Amino acid sequence: MTTKQRGRPRSFDREAALQQATLAFWAQGYEATSIADLTRGMGIGAPSLYAAFGDKRALFEEVVTAYGATHGDFAGRALAEEPTARRGIARLLREAAGEYTDPGHPRGCLVISAAANCTSAEVVESLRERRNENVRAIRRRIQTDIDAGVLPSDADAGALAHYTAVVVQGMSQQARDGASREELEAVAELALRAWPEEAVTA
Repeated sequence: MTTKQRGRPRSFDREAALQQATLAFWAQGYEATSIADLTRGMGIGAPSLYAAFGDKRALFEEVVTAYGATHGDFAGRALAEEPTARRGIARLLREAAGEYTDPGHPRGCLVISAAANCTSAEVVESLRERRNENVRAIRRRIQTDIDAGVLPSDADAGALAHYTAVVVQGMSQQARDGASREELEAVAELALRAWPEEAVTA
């Protein structure tokens, strides 16, 4: 007599399923993406989705976290790796032009566009806070350079940070509307003209 095993091992690749969920939310937004869309794209049934990820809201939060560590990580890396705020923003904007128009995935930024027409106050607020934290991170980086004399003392860190966010969000929407990489790169170069010049070091 054989003993029946308790439970069943997952019959799907969780990371691959999460990537498919990311693509669905990225392309359609939170509200328009149904459980049926998710299970179809992920190649699993609803019970498996709920068992592995929880409900749609919990899955979306995991998607956004994974997106921030992969496709959305270019902004943080640019600010961290470049020696000055201005160079970090220049790299950020130029890389956004490529990332937002990459044919290998949906256009634009998931964090910027996923809450469009969303009726979930929790989802809207969560994404808003992520975007606002990005603005705060840019502001802190700019203020560091102002304090160090790299940027002029009268430079407005808050205004420059919000300006950068406006440009990035606009680039995301333009990408979703069909703008090319070259067109967005031109926008990035124009945006950098609004930045104060760095101090010349000997």
